[in-house]
Amino acid sequence: MTETAARVTLEELAAIVARRANGEGEASYTRALIAKGVAKCAQKLGEEAVETALAAVGSDTKAVVSESADLLYHLVVLLQARGVSLEDVYAELGRRTNQSGLEEKASRPKG
Repeated sequence: MTETAARVTLEELAAIVARRANGEGEASYTRALIAKGVAKCAQKLGEEAVETALAAVGSDTKAVVSESADLLYHLVVLLQARGVSLEDVYAELGRRTNQSGLEEKASRPKG
């Protein structure tokens, strides 16, 4: 029988990121990245988004899964760095799903 990895939700990931971001005295990639500022976190998110998109048009499904995990992690790190909660994002998604995508897009401020 093969051992499966534990399933981690976005909420659990956000809690892990928050703990690591606030951890003192322990080495943490998360804390080091957040310490470099929002711009660096945004850059990393952008890099992971491109890597995910490139993997998606390739033939390696495992690469898509791996890059998607990297993308979600870096999104959660960016949200932590900006002080934005998943609940805020979920609320916005909820607001948007109450109307069609075309209506939602048309309601956005122009500019």
